[in-house]
Amino acid sequence: MNHNFPDDFIWGAATASFQIEGAAYGFGKLPSIWDTFSHTPGNVANGDTGDFACDHYNRFVQDIAIMKELGIKAYRFSISWPRVMKDAKNTPNPQGIEFYKNLTDELIKNDIKPVATLYHWDLPQILQDEGGWANKKTAEYFVNFADLMFRELDGRVYQWITFNEPSVFIFLGNLDGVHAPGMKDIWTSAKCVHNVLWAHGSAVKIFREKGYKGQIGITLNLAPYEPASSEINDVMAASTGDAQWNRLFLDPIFKGTYPEIIMNNREFRKVLGTLDSHEMEVISEKIDFLGINYYFRNVVKYSQKGKLGFESIKLDGEKTYFGWEVYPQGLYDILKYIKENYGNIPLYITENGATYEDLLTSDMKIHDVQRISYLKRHFEKALRAIQDGINLKGYYVWSLLDNFEWAEGYSKRFGLVYIDYNTFERIPKDSFFWYKKVIEKNTFEV
Repeated sequence: MNHNFPDDFIWGAATASFQIEGAAYGFGKLPSIWDTFSHTPGNVANGDTGDFACDHYNRFVQDIAIMKELGIKAYRFSISWPRVMKDAKNTPNPQGIEFYKNLTDELIKNDIKPVATLYHWDLPQILQDEGGWANKKTAEYFVNFADLMFRELDGRVYQWITFNEPSVFIFLGNLDGVHAPGMKDIWTSAKCVHNVLWAHGSAVKIFREKGYKGQIGITLNLAPYEPASSEINDVMAASTGDAQWNRLFLDPIFKGTYPEIIMNNREFRKVLGTLDSHEMEVISEKIDFLGINYYFRNVVKYSQKGKLGFESIKLDGEKTYFGWEVYPQGLYDILKYIKENYGNIPLYITENGATYEDLLTSDMKIHDVQRISYLKRHFEKALRAIQDGINLKGYYVWSLLDNFEWAEGYSKRFGLVYIDYNTFERIPKDSFFWYKKVIEKNTFEV
């Protein structure tokens, strides 16, 4: 059996601005909601903040040299909105823009394609103070920000991604309150859903109308939702989970409608049931590709404790250090799900990876054999999907570097490269060298 990926398959790695850049204050940067959230006692493990993170802002040349050694063909990073807009609304910050110009120039010089995510969760705090994503004006300001970056980096960026995981930052941040901005309100969440999707579609529309170079898409956090039993209540619970976390974003983008099962919820119906057809046309503006972040499946049961009538159950078996089930089959299943329900559009795995303990040995090495096993099994399912006719074009491992893992702070390590947070030393793990061989040989059989 042929274990080689297509010759034009893109192997990459991914990061996000708040998680690695540091330089949280000065340089004309505004505070973000994650600056505020992480500095509020009790929100983040060990009181960790993103003030310094990996100090990538000052060390990006070194980090790109590491990428060059790894051999990745593309690098997915995100642009910090509060770093590039002086007032978050209309006024550019030249110093912040210059950073991303220098970053993309250095990537291109090293034959690495820049893939830029416009929003990876670090909303300017000043906009949260005015209602955040529940305020339609935030969506309008996002479009200004997107247009600015399209213009400033035109011709430099290979692919643009409007939003990273809207389901996660909306629901964990505005419904469950465990991420920034720390709210717990379903009404707010419903408004955020529509405003974020409208912002996405509006940015795509401007990208098309102004003829900017490159491709544009969105990244969604997607996973199979399976019922805990064959009982009708559990089956319906799985359908509701799928509707909330998958179809609530896929259906509007690809079909111009919201899922009926979500519209049956009173709060969501109040917000989403009064929309005009023009807004749905904007939301469903054609994209060039879909990015998929996959980590684990969800097995759910009916529960009145759940805000929408379901909750995930804990599963036995292999888990990562995060406590997430290791289930490579779910990657294949979600890729097949997209093809069957939304057509054979170009797909990219824009994030996939795992946390493990990653102990540093006395000779300064990290033997992360579990991560290698994790990635190998997921690469195998990705290749099987391609062989079955699914239009998968690339794979970005999360993450290039250990980093600030949101509410977990620095306690969870996803990186191919170990970061000593006291000295900022970069130490490639065994998985780094294994992935380097995968890229060189274009197969997971290494």
